[in-house]
Amino acid sequence: MAGRNGRTVRDLRRANRTAVLQRLYFDGPLSRFELGPATGLSSGSVSNVVADLVADGLLEEAGSVDSDGGRPRTLLRVAPGSGHMIGVDVGETRVRIELFDLGLTELARAERPLEHQRYDVEVIVGHIRDGIADVLSAGGVGPERLLGVGTGVPGIVERDPVRGAVVHGQTIGWDAVPLESLLRDGSPLPPAVPYFIDNGAKTLGQAEMWFGGGRGARNAVVVLFGSGVGACLVTPDVDSGRAVEWGHLTVRVRGRRCRCGALGCLEAYAGAESLLARWREEGGAPPPDTDEEAALTAMLAAAYPPEGTEPDPVALAVLEETAEYLGAGLSDLINLFQPERILIGGWAGLQLGARFLPSVRRHAAAYALRHPAERVTVELGRLGPDAVTVGAAILPLADFFARGGRRPEPEPEGPAPAWRTALAERTPH
Repeated sequence: MAGRNGRTVRDLRRANRTAVLQRLYFDGPLSRFELGPATGLSSGSVSNVVADLVADGLLEEAGSVDSDGGRPRTLLRVAPGSGHMIGVDVGETRVRIELFDLGLTELARAERPLEHQRYDVEVIVGHIRDGIADVLSAGGVGPERLLGVGTGVPGIVERDPVRGAVVHGQTIGWDAVPLESLLRDGSPLPPAVPYFIDNGAKTLGQAEMWFGGGRGARNAVVVLFGSGVGACLVTPDVDSGRAVEWGHLTVRVRGRRCRCGALGCLEAYAGAESLLARWREEGGAPPPDTDEEAALTAMLAAAYPPEGTEPDPVALAVLEETAEYLGAGLSDLINLFQPERILIGGWAGLQLGARFLPSVRRHAAAYALRHPAERVTVELGRLGPDAVTVGAAILPLADFFARGGRRPEPEPEGPAPAWRTALAERTPH
């Protein structure tokens, strides 16, 4: 039965379960007494919801605390082993697959390096499928225990009603790749296990906002700095984040050609791939037969050698110029969105940030409008190089919470019963 606002009793129960689960997840352990004020639910509603969630195996006791003159109060927490998620990061140098429990403790991981055919769609799909099977086996988790598989990818992700998530990755040569349907074909997982696919910068942003440097901020931008450059904008209007193609803002008219084909993009100056190419073009000598991460480490070592050793002037000049381009790019984000915080992540951002974060801040302030620049902080992300994978795993976790801790029901085989079809047609939308 629906109320005046259109919400049914089932909707209310789901919302109450979601409220209790999320409060315990982020702020637990808590007692039933504390859950009332924390969720806004009555003591009776809290007792009913907790009993329901305990019966489903989602909550467990976590000790007790003394009360004022009464019996000790039992503390509750979300049971870490009550569900599992897989996070996948389709990165520039490797595909990383990690298995997590509900508390986001890593249980197993697999990595597949990307070499000559690094963005071949069939290769990527094969790596993901094999990696999923490997981590489930290593973690001793049955596929039916999964809440879902989240995947972070480069590019723009759209939802197609038939093919699911479709990826437009211009910089990697992907043109409307139906990645979700490709992963489902021949998948080792049951049909009821959902796939969630989104932009890698957005999954990084989700992780930092839930567990890292973005916690507590209402307006933030999380920057992914790797071979390419991307960003995720988080505001009260888009609290789950929105990926923005920041790397393809034009910073120099008729400048260097970017991987996307355009001239003068920020990525053509601040992305690690272009940074290394500029070092090479200016006479630098990146080590042969190494991936980008190792080459960038070598470049930093050449520019900032041990005391008593002369720095490589070319590497130093390229890095200092890159800091200015990155600062100028951040100034655009500051002027456009006026965030409270900017967090820099990604493997290249974390490597480089320790060296020239002060310089990036200085350039960002110089190029930005004074008022928003005085209100923003620019910091490194706190979750390390695995943040994209963690954020990808959060995608099925967030969906699980939104469902009130209930798993998706499998689609029935065959046509729906006539009564269900008639009821659906009569339900107002």
